[in-house]
Amino acid sequence: MTKKLNQKRFELKGKLRSRKTMFAAWTSLAHPSVTEMFAKIGVDFIGIDIEHSTISQEQSQRIIAASQSGGSLCLPRVATHNMEMIKRLLDSGADGLIVPMVETASQAREIASWMQYPPQGIRGFGISRAQGYGFDFDQYINDWNESGFLIVQIESITAVDNIDKILSVDAIDGVMIGPYDISGSLGIPGQIEHAKVKKAAGRVIDACKKFGKGCGTQDITPCKKSVCEKFDQGYTFVVLASDIFILLEWGKKMQGIVS
Repeated sequence: MTKKLNQKRFELKGKLRSRKTMFAAWTSLAHPSVTEMFAKIGVDFIGIDIEHSTISQEQSQRIIAASQSGGSLCLPRVATHNMEMIKRLLDSGADGLIVPMVETASQAREIASWMQYPPQGIRGFGISRAQGYGFDFDQYINDWNESGFLIVQIESITAVDNIDKILSVDAIDGVMIGPYDISGSLGIPGQIEHAKVKKAAGRVIDACKKFGKGCGTQDITPCKKSVCEKFDQGYTFVVLASDIFILLEWGKKMQGIVS
């Protein structure tokens, strides 16, 4: 299992770095059945939204296992910059991490150090699911620093202003742009179509091209046309809505029936 996962990690890392198009799904609900259905689509990875949900450490491990058994890699989005949370999610078998609100290169370097084993980082050595409960320990610790990957979220104008310095941190494989938080930092909360927000996003997209990093965004109501537009804008991966957004759209339609 570890050998196959390592191969898929190397492949995904290569796609991010070579800026090939990719797709992701997103879960905020804890039940592994949701993840299994998403994996059937054939997305490159499934993100777990720990930041804005009630998903626990134990539930995350079940989601990671369901994702990987279905053929998709799994990247939890941590709730905050927290070494303990990062260590436990990685030991649970996460293939990489999505880290919110990264604004400086020093933050990016610190997060990368928490993820990587010595000598590149300070991640502690343990025996858990990621290491095959010990059966795959040597292979995992020898390959992880090169195969695991890190996506940081750019969610403020401060981060946009520092984007070149942030992307100069080699451990970063890609970024996700958070237009809602960027709009808030610009004093125009919720106005994600505002020219200032689009200009900020464009600066990040251009920087990702310059540094050879993947650049992603979320499409709340995806269709073939909207996804193609995202790729035309310079994004290299698109998160296809989420379980919450899917249920929200269904709920709106049903509300029209019952009201």
